[in-house]
Amino acid sequence: MAKLLRGAPVARRIRAEVRTAAEALIAETGVAPTIATVLVGNAPASSAYRDAIARAMSGCGLAHEDVLLPVAATTGRVIETIERLNERPDVHGILVLLPLPPHVHQLEVISAIMPAKDVDGIAPESVGRLHLGLPTLHPSTPLAGLEILDYYQIPVAGKRAVVIGRGNVVGKPTAALLTARDATVTLCHSRTDSLADETRGADLVVLAAGHPGLLDGSMVKSGATVIDFGVNVEGGKVHGDADAESVAAVAGALTPVPGGTTPVTTMALARNTVTAAFSQATRESTPRVAAPAEPAR
Repeated sequence: MAKLLRGAPVARRIRAEVRTAAEALIAETGVAPTIATVLVGNAPASSAYRDAIARAMSGCGLAHEDVLLPVAATTGRVIETIERLNERPDVHGILVLLPLPPHVHQLEVISAIMPAKDVDGIAPESVGRLHLGLPTLHPSTPLAGLEILDYYQIPVAGKRAVVIGRGNVVGKPTAALLTARDATVTLCHSRTDSLADETRGADLVVLAAGHPGLLDGSMVKSGATVIDFGVNVEGGKVHGDADAESVAAVAGALTPVPGGTTPVTTMALARNTVTAAFSQATRESTPRVAAPAEPAR
């Protein structure tokens, strides 16, 4: 059976690091690192994530400001809200909870976030800097996957990785971060022909497609590592994108759902918030995050 890569011990380690950094910033500058979440409407999944963020920030000494807008809010109103947060020196990070209602233009909204406060690394400038290998804040969910791999000492360099999911928040940035770690990465999705042919040759499979049971044990190389970002609710239970039972019988390691990547994601977001607060306290235009080394050609 596969080793379960539980997120709790990883999250505890990051929480301790974040708390120490926050205490140091407060002692040196009197500034309390603060993140503002912007929620348009009351979608249950977004509300649940907002609540998880609030708990995570409180647990490591960070402040959280909850900004609520009605579901009927226009694109202009959401952007105006973000612009006010951009101007506030007491707010160091801004996270817009996605997805937005259909009538709100998502790209315009996330583009309005000041890059220095883009703690989830999803605005166009942050995305561009990530793909160019320049210093920037990286998306918290992909970071969670890398933190888990590092904590459990699972090597990435030189390995073959398949990322299933082409979304801008998880799939594409995960592929970029793994490439920067010298993995050979294939980016797939739910419509990839012969998906099993791709995954059977992979040392690492990352799931971020939002399709329960998309990956089963017959599609996994013996001893491979599977990082499952999927969160699918069926029958009142949460499932990942992997058929956990059959995959666990073949894989060498697997993140459980729930209890795998999610608790680490909120801690990665907390660390990004502290990093952003330090950068703003020293008036740096770009958060000083180590850029991945440019891959050898």
